[in-house]
Amino acid sequence: MASPAPFRLAFVTGATPDKWARTWRERRRDPLELLPVAEDEQEVALRSGEADMALVRLPIDKTGLHCIPLYDEIAVVVAGKDHFVAAADDSVELADLDDEQLVVPHVSGWTPRAEQLAWPAMSVADAVETVAAGTGVVLLPRSVARLHSRKDVVEREVRDLPTTKVGLAWLIERDDERTQAFVGVVRGRSANSSRS
Repeated sequence: MASPAPFRLAFVTGATPDKWARTWRERRRDPLELLPVAEDEQEVALRSGEADMALVRLPIDKTGLHCIPLYDEIAVVVAGKDHFVAAADDSVELADLDDEQLVVPHVSGWTPRAEQLAWPAMSVADAVETVAAGTGVVLLPRSVARLHSRKDVVEREVRDLPTTKVGLAWLIERDDERTQAFVGVVRGRSANSSRS
């Protein structure tokens, strides 16, 4: 008998599929492939058929997709270790950042009051390297900031910046038994549940 095709789960930078992948592998014969994707590629992976499902950072265009919100991510500011935010115990407010250069636009649309430089497009790694050099700040989900953590930067929660959400998404047309089995894993259903 031929081996089943792999079930492909894309996951956006900072998302952690490990516990669900482990449960899947304990319960199923179908191999599970984990596909890391950048945030700007998360929908493409689903819509192109590269992935069966994806852990995505919301919001996304939900046209033709099922999407289950899973958890919230705290927003943080990342700055050079000599920046004034390093003196904050654990958090700052957006008003504290009004005179700063924001090296990458934030999804919320918030911008500092200070006139902004025309920053070139850059990756998260490049943005963190820029702020490590003492130039500006970047706002990120905490999981992404921790992934790009360095000794020469600090992160502090931004109390009044909305959290971001991570969700599980898949094409409506691909709502099959394996997809529902993975939904069951994510929702914590037992292996004997009639819906897994």
